[in-house]
Amino acid sequence: MSLKAMYQGIKRRREVLVALSSNSSGPTPAAKQQVSGSTVKIPRGILEVDNGKVLGFGAELSEDHPGFHDDSYKLRRVMLANQAKSHRIGEPIPPVEYSDAEVAVWAAVCRELHTLLPRHACKQYLRALPKFNFTPDRVPQLQELSDVLQSSSGWSIRPVAGLMHPRDFLAGLAFKTFHSTQYMRHPSRPSYTPEPDVVHELIGHVPMLADPDFGAMVQAIGQASLGVDDKQIWHLTKVYWYTVEFGVVREGGEIKAFGAGILSSFGELQHMAAGGAELVEFDPFSPQPKMSYKDGYQRRYYVLDSFESGTAKLRQYATSIRLPEELRGDASVA
Repeated sequence: MSLKAMYQGIKRRREVLVALSSNSSGPTPAAKQQVSGSTVKIPRGILEVDNGKVLGFGAELSEDHPGFHDDSYKLRRVMLANQAKSHRIGEPIPPVEYSDAEVAVWAAVCRELHTLLPRHACKQYLRALPKFNFTPDRVPQLQELSDVLQSSSGWSIRPVAGLMHPRDFLAGLAFKTFHSTQYMRHPSRPSYTPEPDVVHELIGHVPMLADPDFGAMVQAIGQASLGVDDKQIWHLTKVYWYTVEFGVVREGGEIKAFGAGILSSFGELQHMAAGGAELVEFDPFSPQPKMSYKDGYQRRYYVLDSFESGTAKLRQYATSIRLPEELRGDASVA
């Protein structure tokens, strides 16, 4: 392929991104992009993002999962997974009637976080949190939270059965749609979950998505993922992990949490506040370390000066990966 042809391809991809910035959900025909000899579909709206490809953490549990030997818990997961799969965009998200045991898990986490969040969460999280009126005696429903997000920042929630394919999950972010599970962690270990559950999604992710500046940064990760090859999808998944899941931000002379994996975890919040991890400047151009939920607390946190600066870096990176390979990683040409 000639340089001229490559730059024409880049121009077409940029035109897609411009269209996305003004259209978050329209069901226009999908575009296609040649990537490494194969054709990658570029969705033009959330209706074209497949939430049915679940890679794990749905009804099937690994042997080291707290609920592996609990048949009733596994049946509950099957029911909620099937309910999520049957949902159609544009329809209300069906409510889940959480059991007393599930509400007790939610309440236990709320109590654990009650004194920690005001001290260690970022100001955007604390400003948004009252909008959702979380109380220990009731697990909120996805539809009511999605309605609050729509009015606050234009984001929506879509139910999902388990861990989505990264390409599909990231694509949803491009259209300001967050895919959320609805199952509860096992009651035997209310302070721990080996996978994203409804506690993690609601307490950790949802309040942050009500902040427009944070939402713009998350959307930039999604937009960067559209049409790129599998290697870039994996890199962007790690970028998401070290920002949206485990990111921290400077506030004056202090470090505050904005990542959902920190905000929804009593132990991780204490670990962060105690200075138990290395602090590294966020750089989407750099190789990202291995991700893991199961290796204990995070050994490093990536730091932003602001969500606006994070968004600018991600958009710069998104432009760079659409350049010919020999020019990628050079921020001066982005």
